[in-house]
Amino acid sequence: MSLLEVENLTVHSGDRTLLDDVSFTVDAGERVGLIGASGSGKSLTALAVLGLLPDGMTVRGSVRLDGAELLGRTDRALSAVRGERIAMVFQEPRTALNPLMRVGRQIAEPLRAHRGLSRKAATAEAIALAEKVGLPDPEHAVRAFPHQLSGGQRQRVGIAIALACRPALLLADEPTTALDVTVQAEILRLLQELVTEAGTALLFVTHDLAVLAQVVQRVLVLGGGRLLEDGALADVLHAPRHPDTRELLDIARAGAFRRHREVTP
Repeated sequence: MSLLEVENLTVHSGDRTLLDDVSFTVDAGERVGLIGASGSGKSLTALAVLGLLPDGMTVRGSVRLDGAELLGRTDRALSAVRGERIAMVFQEPRTALNPLMRVGRQIAEPLRAHRGLSRKAATAEAIALAEKVGLPDPEHAVRAFPHQLSGGQRQRVGIAIALACRPALLLADEPTTALDVTVQAEILRLLQELVTEAGTALLFVTHDLAVLAQVVQRVLVLGGGRLLEDGALADVLHAPRHPDTRELLDIARAGAFRRHREVTP
């Protein structure tokens, strides 16, 4: 049995079908990429897995984690799973973090909620996590508010929060899009190191195949709300079957050439 099993996931908004019978699995410890152009439904898929779809959308199908069905659970029931068994790193850490709360407290919150740690123990663990994700001067960093940190540092806080309870599955939704190229590479390397060390499965959502190639082992390609391709990274890169995949590969090559031109004197 796979860690995550998504079967016939279909999402409607009024008369519009946004996801149409999407099915895939993620095994324990596996790193899987979910890629597609804007509007393909990739971020929507991640939100559906977490039970975070916007109001007004209807969903059917099945999303099972550890064999247990998640679709149809109340928000209260899902809150016991989020952060504990499944967690998410969002695209824009500035909006994902609470601007009125020090980042150390935000890192400590899942530890107190799911692990039952005391405030003192959770604070100590938050400092250790801040150090692990590479925040400079961790004891000082945890006392900062989000606006006092750089974009890359805020994303490191988001990763620390998501991995605090060592979840079985981490969803990462375009986690490097808002960052410059150098910081992007650092965050990708950090994510890969941390999930590998913890044995955490990763579902990495992006529109950039070049980014995906640095992190994952298997690739899912979405287009128009449908799953178009599912294959090993090497197969998708060197022998893509679907025209949409070939187009994404061409875009990735062009982007890599532009980035090379930008950094080459």
